[in-house]
Amino acid sequence: MKSIKILVAGRHPEIMKTIIRLLNSKPGWEGIAALTQDEAAALFNDQDFDLVLIGAGLTPDEKETFTQFCKQTRPTIPVVQHYGGGSGLLFAEVYQALGI
Repeated sequence: MKSIKILVAGRHPEIMKTIIRLLNSKPGWEGIAALTQDEAAALFNDQDFDLVLIGAGLTPDEKETFTQFCKQTRPTIPVVQHYGGGSGLLFAEVYQALGI
């Protein structure tokens, strides 16, 4: 099975830590956190991701700018807003976005 690499952009370190821990608990999944829009863009440019999750803390303008950047840079990579709600919702968002 191919590994799944997920970029998570958000501003709340404790929430991000939890999201990354949950993603990394799934065999073959690797979550990588970015705490700013600029850090997220740099990671997106430097690494190959299968999915981008946008978490809490980015302003609406930052979310829109980063989403557009991702879609223009690599249009085939899904960009999903993560709204919280526990591990079940997080996993469902990943499964749905990747069609697995």
